[in-house]
Amino acid sequence: MRILFLGDVMGRAGRAAITERLPGLRAEWGLDFVVVNGENASGGMGLTGDHAKAIFEAGADCVTLGDHAFDQKDMLSAIESENRIIRPLNFAKGAPGRGARLFNATGGRKVLVAQVLGQVFMKRAFDDPFSAIDGVLKQYSLGGACQAAVIDMHCEATSEKMAMGHWCDGRVSLVVGTHTHIPTGDAHILGGGTAYLTDAGMCGDYDSVIGMEKLEPMRRFVTGMPKNRFEPANGPATLSGVFVETDDRTGLAKSVSPVRLGGRLQEARPLR
Repeated sequence: MRILFLGDVMGRAGRAAITERLPGLRAEWGLDFVVVNGENASGGMGLTGDHAKAIFEAGADCVTLGDHAFDQKDMLSAIESENRIIRPLNFAKGAPGRGARLFNATGGRKVLVAQVLGQVFMKRAFDDPFSAIDGVLKQYSLGGACQAAVIDMHCEATSEKMAMGHWCDGRVSLVVGTHTHIPTGDAHILGGGTAYLTDAGMCGDYDSVIGMEKLEPMRRFVTGMPKNRFEPANGPATLSGVFVETDDRTGLAKSVSPVRLGGRLQEARPLR
């Protein structure tokens, strides 16, 4: 199976990159399943139902969220009516929506998508992500209930993301980190056959401070004083993520490649 995961969509520029490039990529790369992290797609904080709809129309099969899952209040109801949106498993016990789901892919194959929030350096204490994921993986076995499985590890610390990769090694197709918006150069296949990338990066304008216009973040770092709201940068966006090809029998990864297309980052495409 050919799977594409795209990192945090950042504001209008990120949405434009998705809508302009993803339809062509689905056809050109023969993609079977596409996951997009959309938690910053609406004004840089959260996701609206309308913006989620646009991402789905561009070719996404699933949209994951993150710690800003419900910053846009209409997502509280939108996630109940749109089951292709996944919020973190360990967000809050009373949160609407689901943190994991089995999806249909091409050829009748099944793909499990789940997301968890990390605990290290995060603004609030979330429940243990490792036990949360463990329960899901015991319910949906790779090569049995699903032909592929993708875990979105949304957190700050690279060490926590790496630990999740090894925790899931041999049990999922891909563990990919999101949240920090900076793509890492460590895409590889772990010893048990799981593809891993510490951070997918963002779909947004990299002439910025993690996707925000530079002036206000720089002012706050220099003076310690806020003056204006953060606003998403709206220059040319880079589409950032990871491409994985899996074995249909085992569900494990056969290859993994970073994806960086357009904008200011050097272009990288999957090996064909």
